[in-house]
Amino acid sequence: MLVVMQSHATEEQIRAVCERIEALGLRAHPIPGAARTAVGITGNSGEIETGTLESMPGVIECIPVSKPYKLVSRDVKEENTIVRVPTPSGEVTFGGTAVAIVGGPCAVESREQAFTIAERVRDAGARLFRGGAYKPRTSPYSFQGLCEQGLQILAEVRAKFGLGIVTEAIDNESLELVEKYADVIQIGARNMQNFSLLKRAGHARKPVLLKRGMSATLDEFLMAAEYVMSEGNYQVILCERGVRTFTDHTRNTLDLSVVPAVQRRSHLPIVVDPSHGTGRRNKVLPLSRAAVAVGADGILVEVHHDPAHALSDGPQSILPEEFEQLIGEARSIAAVLGRTLN
Repeated sequence: MLVVMQSHATEEQIRAVCERIEALGLRAHPIPGAARTAVGITGNSGEIETGTLESMPGVIECIPVSKPYKLVSRDVKEENTIVRVPTPSGEVTFGGTAVAIVGGPCAVESREQAFTIAERVRDAGARLFRGGAYKPRTSPYSFQGLCEQGLQILAEVRAKFGLGIVTEAIDNESLELVEKYADVIQIGARNMQNFSLLKRAGHARKPVLLKRGMSATLDEFLMAAEYVMSEGNYQVILCERGVRTFTDHTRNTLDLSVVPAVQRRSHLPIVVDPSHGTGRRNKVLPLSRAAVAVGADGILVEVHHDPAHALSDGPQSILPEEFEQLIGEARSIAAVLGRTLN
């Protein structure tokens, strides 16, 4: 259910509607729009009696929302959500006219490694640095990340190079630390349906970058975002990172068709990860170009200065000079679409 407020509705009227919804044992989600505020309602198991709400001051109408993902849907919010990430070098936005570029290694391996890559990423023009301190790996014998030590190195990267930090939380315990150190909390593909983790991320006060599960449908992907938003965190960035198919010439199949599909159904921004989407260094640049052309709100790319000796995902990590080339090409393509890079 969606309660649509009048364009001139006051804060007191909006608050009164929210209090009335809460008194019914439901949850109210005020979502400001360009022209007016709408209040989404969750927690109902059946139809809601709308008479009382429709008669309240400042309310235009109550609209049923048929989709299972209510807060994520464009039925609730027609205009695009812009997620704003403050960094020491300025604000980076997802969902507006600018395309955000995020670069960095798959895993933080050492202070020297992180600093070397961060300097090249910054010099190339990016303002967000990705790097995993916690690494969920298929094999228990693979490198699992430096954990809090890795987060501390990322904090040093932020301070020295002015880069915002994007890093993954793998469980509720690690999310407590990631929220302390990072600017954007990443939920990886393996955890897309870890519902307790999604709920915990919904209580965080940092943006959440949610990756699509490797076998997830579009509806399942959007429902995972709904878990985060239903707990009160509306700063969600979706991320397409490839799905598992019969194709054997890439690690995954990068589903770029999901970008316009998401943008049709949801107001949330969506970025593309061509590194995990292909698993092949030589495919990252062409698919990054394609991601910008198809309308993605950002690109998440793995960069390593010595990929042959990387402890994680070396074959899909591009070199710093390739990252510089990617940014130049992305800027040219974005300009054709009336967009810029940030």
